[in-house]
Amino acid sequence: MLLIHCPYCEDTLPELEFTYAGEAHIARPADPSALSDEEWRDFLFIRTNARGPHYERWRHIGCGRFFNALRDTVSDRFLMTYKAGEARPTLTNEAAE
Repeated sequence: MLLIHCPYCEDTLPELEFTYAGEAHIARPADPSALSDEEWRDFLFIRTNARGPHYERWRHIGCGRFFNALRDTVSDRFLMTYKAGEARPTLTNEAAE
């Protein structure tokens, strides 16, 4: 079972208390109506699906807040969590190990 830290509540709880919400730091197009069907498809569905460290959005059901996490998709270990709206942290060697 994964243990996930909510940066708002400061609780570390089982994954059952959280909902995955997709890749983090995806910028919505300024004018979606100006996109071609292929560009809109890419925005909605195409993600990096990285092997290794990956930035994700999660929602804590308890407090209802969204937050971001850096999770290693190989080990399934959470490297860090941080509040939504904060800048994307730079991956350091310590976090990756």
